[in-house]
Amino acid sequence: MSETIETPNHPSDEVLVGELHDAVAHAKAGIGQRIIGQHDLIEQLLIALFANGHALFVGVPGLAKTLLIHTLADVLALEFNRIQFTPDLMPSDVTGTEVLNTDARTGDRTFRFVPGPIFTNLLLADEINRTPPKTQAALLQAMQEHTVTASGTTHQMPTPFHVFATQNPIEQEGTYPLPEAQLDRFMFMLEVSYPTADDEVSIVRATTGSAVPDIKKVLSPERIIALQALVRRVPAPENVVRHAVALVRATRPESASEHLNGAALARIKEFVSFGAGPRASQYLVLGAKARAAIQGRPVANIQDVRAVALAVLAHRVVTNFHAEAQGIRSADLVRTVLESVSGSS
Repeated sequence: MSETIETPNHPSDEVLVGELHDAVAHAKAGIGQRIIGQHDLIEQLLIALFANGHALFVGVPGLAKTLLIHTLADVLALEFNRIQFTPDLMPSDVTGTEVLNTDARTGDRTFRFVPGPIFTNLLLADEINRTPPKTQAALLQAMQEHTVTASGTTHQMPTPFHVFATQNPIEQEGTYPLPEAQLDRFMFMLEVSYPTADDEVSIVRATTGSAVPDIKKVLSPERIIALQALVRRVPAPENVVRHAVALVRATRPESASEHLNGAALARIKEFVSFGAGPRASQYLVLGAKARAAIQGRPVANIQDVRAVALAVLAHRVVTNFHAEAQGIRSADLVRTVLESVSGSS
């Protein structure tokens, strides 16, 4: 195996891991000037970004989901657009539209594509489940292929490109549940909880005064692209990959018996209609690699996989009416799998 030669223009991966670790520490400090608490949420958000994934944030209004994502764009010097999803939003309002231009000299008429707000580095799809499925689906091609097709012409998205969406709880009035195909495009689904009492006191003090924090930019889009490439080069040993696959297969009723037994197996078979697909295994490994690099470690381990498992798997496990009747959520079943599939291997 050839060794990586470090030059001023081509630093080794070990050096790049250190750069990523330091950059994330500075990014967290910058975000912390506006966002109080929510440390685990911020960590997961950064893991998703450096793993080159998209993330869905679920929580009631007023928990600073929008502010968090906007602050991340400021800290990382990313071009930022926000779309407020509403029931009357059309797909062209997201992706762009063709407009008819008339040449004043010749009178010739041609169509010109005007890019929509999706053409940016970081798109905040705010309250994505307030718009009907037709408009939600406008994001699908862009999220998967980083392109938009209009009138037979394919337009390339800028890089890096991320969709960070917020979603109100499904039980709230006037919401449209995201279909499974749309949910599967999101690497993580992150639940945003209420702040602690002390954090809430600090939030009120910080947001009702006159001080405006000065957010310093810690990276550029070009460096982010380089560090995202680094994350893919982080080694994931065979046992780490196999553990990721075991967790995913344990969520499927037809293969759960390979990894579960007793009460855990019975719960999966009784309450799950469909388990997570292969994309979940891929995201578990990528998330593990990103977490290791962010923490300054050169190799991913099983605990990295388990740390991102709930965020990767919960929105990919489809429960049945038995689970709904008993108030059992997908996240509860993922926790059952994590408790039952040993992380010591």
